[in-house]
Amino acid sequence: MNMTEIKSDRAGDSYYKIRHSSGLTVYVYPKKGYRSAYAIIGTNYGSVNNCFSLDDGEKITVPDGIAHYLEHKLFESAEGDAFTRYAETGASANAYTSFEKTCYLFSCTDRFEESLEILLDFVGDPYFTPETVAKEQGIIGQEIKMYDDSPDWRVMFNMLEKMYHNHPVKIDIAGTVESIAQITAEKLYDCYNTFYNLNNMALCVAGNVTAEQVLAICDKMLKPCEKHEIHSYFEEEPYEIVEPYVEQTFPVMMPMFNLGFKEKAEHLDEKKLAQTDILLSMLASPTSRLYRDLMDANLINSSFGYELFEGPGYRAVIFGGESRAPRQAAEMIKQYIAKVKAEQPDREDFEISKKAIYGDSISALNSVSSIANIVLSHHFSGHEPFTYLEAVAATTYEDICVRLSEMLDVTNCTLSVIKSAEAEV
Repeated sequence: MNMTEIKSDRAGDSYYKIRHSSGLTVYVYPKKGYRSAYAIIGTNYGSVNNCFSLDDGEKITVPDGIAHYLEHKLFESAEGDAFTRYAETGASANAYTSFEKTCYLFSCTDRFEESLEILLDFVGDPYFTPETVAKEQGIIGQEIKMYDDSPDWRVMFNMLEKMYHNHPVKIDIAGTVESIAQITAEKLYDCYNTFYNLNNMALCVAGNVTAEQVLAICDKMLKPCEKHEIHSYFEEEPYEIVEPYVEQTFPVMMPMFNLGFKEKAEHLDEKKLAQTDILLSMLASPTSRLYRDLMDANLINSSFGYELFEGPGYRAVIFGGESRAPRQAAEMIKQYIAKVKAEQPDREDFEISKKAIYGDSISALNSVSSIANIVLSHHFSGHEPFTYLEAVAATTYEDICVRLSEMLDVTNCTLSVIKSAEAEV
């Protein structure tokens, strides 16, 4: 076992990174004076990992939605349901599947050790039978239909379908009713045995805990796991979008839009990630000139926001929200970006946004759930939170100008609109 303490004088905090003998990477972030604890375990496996091989063996292709399906099924065991066990300890538990990872978590104020044992037990002990797998198809089928009825969900996936030619990020995380009908217990075990290898996973615990507490439970619950090389395969994805516009009619009070700028899918180190976050805050946060202009023109409301959307083989910048005139709002966003690119960003905007991103990064360290999720997310993206914080502090105006020149191609974006049948856009 290898344990390293990672410190930040700037944040006045430290945490431990442990390479456990089982192969699991464990992070423990003690917060003195806190009463609660939060634990999250994740695997580097999401909805986009539908074609893969193990140790350069046979290439395996599985149905869309299987990562999400597996997440649902893992809570079950021959003895019962993990949620029932958590009810006995008083912990609040949940799980989620994203495009690039699957995570299981709980928060508690007492009986932490028991709750962590439950987490490591059910995540490490799959139980799939043809009967239980068939039973879940109806439940997840209803969930898929629910997402189909969600305008927020549809406006995003309609955009992704018109941005990406081949990458599976354009496919709904839950799959389709047709794709999940192809899922079997055997296929679930194939995916579990590939991606739920402890060497492909990480655990992060934050709050009223010690490294010794966490390691004692890991020693008790985890057995050494042989490391394998996992390869995920993606078709080559062109830089160019598929279509610049997509529209769907929906019974909504106010039209909604997502404007996505397709970016080159390259790995961002902490410096470039910090620069990107500051730049996007300069362009579209509530303190930005663009935000004020859109508000003054009555083209957005407080739902407006932005996101750096990235994962294995894909990256985009998305602006979106409600708008009485989505086309007009999107055009103003594109014109503003083109203007800032031509004339260079405002230095005052840079100083305001740099302080805002720095402040947000520091304040996030006051929440145990934020800490654990940030550390885990950084782990899977190859980053370290304190290194990112230093990168924010070190970012210069000149860095932002260079970063802007590399991003936000106004000729390579897709506008997705959801509107009622009567609305003009």
